[in-house]
Amino acid sequence: MQSFLTTNRLMPVQMYEDVSVFIHKISELCDFLQMDLSPFHLDHIAMRINDRQYAEAAHQLWLSEGKEISSAEIHGRPIIVIELEEPMTLGSWTTRHVELPYPAKGKIYSRQGWEHVEFVVPSEATTVENFLQDIWQRFPALEEMWPMLEQQGIQVKCSSPQGEGERLANPTIAFRRENICFKLHPYSLAQVIASEKKAGTDN
Repeated sequence: MQSFLTTNRLMPVQMYEDVSVFIHKISELCDFLQMDLSPFHLDHIAMRINDRQYAEAAHQLWLSEGKEISSAEIHGRPIIVIELEEPMTLGSWTTRHVELPYPAKGKIYSRQGWEHVEFVVPSEATTVENFLQDIWQRFPALEEMWPMLEQQGIQVKCSSPQGEGERLANPTIAFRRENICFKLHPYSLAQVIASEKKAGTDN
């Protein structure tokens, strides 16, 4: 099991080594979109692993780096969040949270390893449409580029993923170029997890 993780650079020590190259590509994508995200909180970094048994193995290994603070069921598969004992440095940002989504049935990612980061852009919006308006207001150059993004190889996905028991509407806008992706949403993982716990005590 660990030999597969090592060969595919999915061991925690290898992923720590690879994070600087990954975040550099994220910064390049932000620059291309003329979005200065340096003032905003980088909430967490997420990995992708295609096979469930290897995701389970990675899950256990990452528990030696911190503690599991959430295991939410979204679209029929667990999404694990590990809070690291020591913050991870990602360029000019830091985060203490690593997200490990177990693979969705029938979906294969072309690249395993670090896949996206998520930033918190505070907003009162409860719908993707309103959140997008807030993002355009903060980054007017992005609104001008919007109709041409697909032609320039940028995929945009607007969604409202929600786990069972979550109270917060957390609209999400994701920007992807090739295998690099970053997402924006109004609330942090800590706020979403707190909403899960509150929902649980109210049931």
